[in-house]
Amino acid sequence: MTVARARALRKTMTPQEVKLWVQLRKLRPEGFHFRRQAPVDGFILDFACFKHRLIVEIDGSQHAEDSGLRHDARRDAHFAAQGFRTLRFWNSEVDLNLHGVVETILARARETEGEAL
Repeated sequence: MTVARARALRKTMTPQEVKLWVQLRKLRPEGFHFRRQAPVDGFILDFACFKHRLIVEIDGSQHAEDSGLRHDARRDAHFAAQGFRTLRFWNSEVDLNLHGVVETILARARETEGEAL
């Protein structure tokens, strides 16, 4: 079910996810290959660069509610235990400062270039 849900989410990405996806794809020549709506361990990751063990999440207002905060904390802990780092950005950050969001992601990914397998 998770794979089917991920496929559906790829077809119905939010405007902010689309904006960021366009920018993340431009990083491939630099060795940063991101996957979008990637199903992993029963979760669907907005964007993931497995080589650099980096997850990028674009959050809407539901993530500020108690249930969203608990779910995100549980999920982030699950992936942190596997060596992943998660970056979270609000939809408004993508809309108002897309360049800054991409620069933050790129800086974090570059931190692990020497560590990547």
